[in-house]
Amino acid sequence: MSRVLQASGLIFVLSAVVGAFLGVGAYTLVYAEAGSYLSSDPRACVNCHIMRDQYQAWQHSSHHAVATCNDCHVPHDFLGKYLTKAKHGYAHSKGFTLQDFHEPIQIKPEDLEIVHDNCRRCHEAMTSEINRAGAGHEQSNCTHCHFGVGHGPVK
Repeated sequence: MSRVLQASGLIFVLSAVVGAFLGVGAYTLVYAEAGSYLSSDPRACVNCHIMRDQYQAWQHSSHHAVATCNDCHVPHDFLGKYLTKAKHGYAHSKGFTLQDFHEPIQIKPEDLEIVHDNCRRCHEAMTSEINRAGAGHEQSNCTHCHFGVGHGPVK
């Protein structure tokens, strides 16, 4: 009989731990508006205060009428888009929770390459000659000369 009570007690404790973990996880997802990150709405990017300057600068930029955050910052294939969103979401939530992010926020080199790929994709008619002339060299670093185009001047 005592083995049955021990097993019941163990099941109760495990259930309580799993329930608490799921409850805290669900609360965090709701509080952080996690579902909004699956959309293409740029307002999802300002759920976190650290992106407000970039969002406001984008609203006044030349790209505001033609491109959203996802158009520039994530790949356009289905798998790449959601893997990148997951990677960014994890990094941003970890940085926000642990307060270990650089301020102002800075783009990582691998993410900057995604931005450059998207610049070349959208502006293919203009960049095709440049890309053929020196494929893979400095000219493919769009933001070297066009730093403020997507966001305008950031504070």
